[in-house]
Amino acid sequence: MFSVLSYGRLVARAVLGGLSQTDSRDYSLVTASCGFGKDFRKGILKKGMCYGDDACFVARHRSADVLGVADGVGGWRDYGVDPSQFSGTLMRTCERLVKEGRFVPSNPVGILTAGYCELLQNKVPLLGSSTACIVVLDRTSHRLHTANLGDSGFLVVRGGEVVHRSDEQQHYFNTPFQLSIAPPEAEGVVLSDSPDAADSTSFDVQLGDIILTATDGLFDNMPDYMILQELKKLKNSNYESIQQTARSIAEQAHELAYDPTYMSPFAQFACDNGLNVRGKKIIFFFPPTLLLPLLLSLRNLKQSEVLLLQNLIGKLC
Repeated sequence: MFSVLSYGRLVARAVLGGLSQTDSRDYSLVTASCGFGKDFRKGILKKGMCYGDDACFVARHRSADVLGVADGVGGWRDYGVDPSQFSGTLMRTCERLVKEGRFVPSNPVGILTAGYCELLQNKVPLLGSSTACIVVLDRTSHRLHTANLGDSGFLVVRGGEVVHRSDEQQHYFNTPFQLSIAPPEAEGVVLSDSPDAADSTSFDVQLGDIILTATDGLFDNMPDYMILQELKKLKNSNYESIQQTARSIAEQAHELAYDPTYMSPFAQFACDNGLNVRGKKIIFFFPPTLLLPLLLSLRNLKQSEVLLLQNLIGKLC
């Protein structure tokens, strides 16, 4: 997800021209979208904001903008379960909770917990697993509150450098923390973590910051320096520039994922664990979110590629 922090279109120009970063007015996000589904066709969405087995949402309520992404575990397909049902339902539930105001901006874990509990209480049986990342921008306090469960994550980029990032959560190699719902006979056998296990952080953001939130499809295929190189190409905060930068990152990550000769971060990690692999044979979901005078957020999911750029002030760009 790619978002820019701003006060609006006119103010965006003023910010890029040197608006003080100590301004007391509320911040807000501007975003847009572009991506690939599992069948590689750009812009193909399933029900809701789902791409392949993965899903995301962008919601706004009073003083907070909230982003969420869930990485559906594809292994459930081997048992006749559609992995996108779990991730999609989780994200739609979290989105509804935010729009209804049933959350506290400083507690993104609470959004994830409430959403997961609703899935557990669903009268219609739902099986599956997913990782998840929730990012909340408190527009009044200018603080970013995050909750990350598994190998999704985020970067905060300021002045061309990474100034804050999430920690990946793995039980062991290629086995991230995840929320799960298993059939009664498999409870205790299927890996399942509590939402409370999510890594939580809070960080002061500034106009001009870029926030990238993504699942493993981005970070497994592109090291930080490659991402930063692409972000340097973002010269202004208009929609076209944001979309072009987001698309460029998504396409590069996609190409690298299927390059059998490329030693990706994932491939290097595999080698460190005694496996000889190159690249990472996955399709990923990749949305970036830019906070208009430049706070950007990217999200990337394992089995689809998506870029989200939508206006968090209330409309899609």
